[in-house]
Amino acid sequence: MIIKEDVLFKADIEQVWNLLINPEMTKQYMFGCEVLSDWKVGSPVYWKGKTEDGEEIVYVKGTVLEFEEGKKVSSTTFDPNSGMKDVPENYVVLTYDLKEEKEGTLLRITQGDFSRAEEGEKRYLESKSGWKEMVIPIMKKLLNE
Repeated sequence: MIIKEDVLFKADIEQVWNLLINPEMTKQYMFGCEVLSDWKVGSPVYWKGKTEDGEEIVYVKGTVLEFEEGKKVSSTTFDPNSGMKDVPENYVVLTYDLKEEKEGTLLRITQGDFSRAEEGEKRYLESKSGWKEMVIPIMKKLLNE
């Protein structure tokens, strides 16, 4: 249960990279969450946002696994508000790979493996539809596509 989405943007690699790691950008497509990290391998990553009553909370947390400026970023992800145990098997890996193409920039989104995680199938299906139906269309719109 691994999500793989390829998205071609008619934008240069710097614009797509900025879309992925700039908190002001992520806030616009990732359900109001800013991604916060110093992007060093082993450092924490937090997706922070506000609840309906304005309280700031961490919706997703993880650790940077790999970082190659302008090309690739990979981190673990876990929802600390889910009620699931905060154990390694409940974290899944989210990876963004960028590649320059003639037509623009190809973003490959890989997220998983959900098969070993608690409520894996449910999380997989929710994440897959979230990317396809909500997140990717907004990302495209933000880059004027």
